[in-house]
Order: sequence, then structure tokens, then C-alpha cells
Amino acid sequence: MTFDVARVRADFPILDREVNGHPLVYLDSANTSQKPRQVLDAMRAHQERYNGNVSRSVHTLGTESTTAYEDARAKIAAFIGAPSPDEVVFTKNSTEAINLVAYTSADLLQLGPGDEIVVSEMEHHSNLVPWQLLCQRTGATLRWFGVTDEGRLDESALDELVNERTKLVSVVHMSNILGTINDPARIVARAHQVGALVLLDCSQSVPHFPVDVVELGADFIAFTGHKMLGPTGIGVLWGRAELLAAMPPFLAGGSTIETVTMAGTTFAAPPARFEGGTPPITEAIGLGAAVDYLTALGMENIHRHEQEITTYALKALADVPGVRIFGPGTPEGRGGTVSFEVAGVHPHDVGQILDDLGVEVRVGHHCARPVCTRFGVPAMTRASFYLYTTTDEIDALARGLEQVRKVFV
Repeated sequence: MTFDVARVRADFPILDREVNGHPLVYLDSANTSQKPRQVLDAMRAHQERYNGNVSRSVHTLGTESTTAYEDARAKIAAFIGAPSPDEVVFTKNSTEAINLVAYTSADLLQLGPGDEIVVSEMEHHSNLVPWQLLCQRTGATLRWFGVTDEGRLDESALDELVNERTKLVSVVHMSNILGTINDPARIVARAHQVGALVLLDCSQSVPHFPVDVVELGADFIAFTGHKMLGPTGIGVLWGRAELLAAMPPFLAGGSTIETVTMAGTTFAAPPARFEGGTPPITEAIGLGAAVDYLTALGMENIHRHEQEITTYALKALADVPGVRIFGPGTPEGRGGTVSFEVAGVHPHDVGQILDDLGVEVRVGHHCARPVCTRFGVPAMTRASFYLYTTTDEIDALARGLEQVRKVFV
């Protein structure tokens, strides 16, 4: 089918606004995506018509709210190909989802000195710092895959890096800074060969192309709602049922329990075991509506559109003198995220000039400082695309970069 980006854009009220007297050009979707009316309406309807707490009440509002909350869980499970909705744990974001696994891994994996956890140099801090802290707590050792000059994961030492001492491998599915889409097949196979578990940070992949957890073969994946048309404050941990059942609670309290006496407590089965306290109910319902919207458009169609935009952007940016693109130079194996530098200009200055022109990009180390260090820069400018991005917006970015050069070069 033909992807009608104009029709899609009509669903996003914010895209009609101006910034500094210019039409908004939103190129920061890897940071947070915008929301269509369908998501905003679903969240408003819940608050206005059937707001109630979940899994606690027998009254009508509580029952309706619980049904909507669990329906959202089922939608998300189907969206990622999970065998059961009970394998979907709601968290507040990817960071919490990864920390949940990190904080329960010491018990699950019986970690101690001599054991190893493997990550990569490409990780967002949320998939690096929790494992550093886990190694500090347990005496385990952290090791990592490097990144090639082309911005690809360096798997050349895979068999040495993932070995009989490895207990868990946690790597990013798509880099938030380089745009690289990693094929985890070899890593998953090697990890399972040596008895290690695998977690994939899918924060940048689930929103942009089809992801099936069974096909991926990982043991856990984490992603977040606000990067996939949903609200902030809602994320997802998917885990294999038998692993979730073996993990202790992360945050203990209401809803996590089976029975409580003064002498001790037994805990509920997953996912309730990991959802202590009143959860983000409206946010979960909003994420369910976002999944409905993405499903109706078709993730293959969204991915195809983004590949076309990325191809166009790589060419447009390469034509601007002094622009250095980081990460893969072709659209193969990369998503709709392009980070770059303008020679002689600090990224903060680039971002300020672009904002003056209504072009919204992100600047900084993008919570991936080791990547910046790897490529010898203190920070990068990042333009990131989504289903509502147009070639006209890429042209506006390129014109803005020409203006940056006029001012600073």
C-alpha cells in the first residue's frame, strides 16, 4: 500500500504549530514521539468516563478500568508476538524495565566473582549503568563488544567474549545515537550455547519496525511507550514466563502479594509480582491505543516509509559541506536516526540555530557517552524520524545547516 504521510500528519495536532515564526519541523522522535488524536482521546475518555483503580474494586468503574488496563496488556503482547499477556510487565520506562532485570539477576543467576556480564560500547546509559552497578554489588565482571568505524557492532571476538563464564548478555537492538540496527541472531545463539540469558534494549526498534519476541529468541526485551506514539510514564518488560516466575519482586507492596502475615509474605504470579502499587493506568491505556494506531498503519509500511526518509536524509546531509555523519553511511541495517557534526561548530550552537528556524533536533551525548568517545567527539547533533516525517522537513534541516555554516564557518 502507499503510505499517505499527509493523512498521518493530520492525526497529530502538534504538527500544526509554529516555532519562532516557522512551521514546526520535528526531528527528535528518537527522544520522544508525538501523539495522535486517537491516543489523546483514549486517555481523555478513560479519565472522563471510567476512571477507577485496577485489580482492587468490584464496583463498575473499577471493573471497567481493570478491563481496559488488561486489554492494553493483551494488545501489547500481540504487538510483539508474546506467547502470553502474562509475560508483559508494565514499568514506567525502559530504564526501569532493565533495572528490574538487573536488580533481580543476582538471585536469578546466582552471580558472584568469576561470572561475567556482556554489553556493548553502543549502549544507552540505561543499558550500561545498571550492569556496572550489578557487577559492583556481586563481584562479577563487565565485558563489552566494541563498535567498528562504520558504526556496526564488532562481533569478531564473539566466541571469546561470550563464554562459559558469561551469565547474561544485554545489547541494544537499534542504537539511539548511530541508528544501527543490530541483528542479534549470532549473539543470542552463542549466549544460549553457553547457558547465558539475553536481554535486548528495544526502545528504538519496537516503535519503528516489526518485532517478534519469539523470532528474536531473546529472554527479555525492554521498550518504552513515549517513543511509539504513547505517553510518558509507561514502559514494558517482556520476559519468558519461566524466568519471570523465578524472579523475586523488584518493588514490594500492594498488588505484588499473594498472602501477607506478620511472619512473612508470599507473592503473586507475574506480571502482578512486578507491578507494586497503583500502576500507570491511563498511560497503559494510551499505549494500547498507540499500538492500535501503529497496527492499523502496518509496521512494515512504517518501516518502509522511514527507510525512504533515511535514504533521502543521508543524501541531503552528505551534500552539505563540512557535515560528518556517524554510523552506517547507507540505509541498509540502519533506522531513522542520523547523528552528525558540522565541522568547527559545537552541537549546541547547531541546535540553537536550527531551533531559531523551527527545526527541532537533539544535541549532546544522547545518553550514550561511550559512543561519542569512540568517535572522538564530545557530542553530536541528532535528527530522528518517524511515520510523520516528510522530505520537506529534511530539506528544511539541510537549509538550516547551510545557515549554521554561514553564521559560524
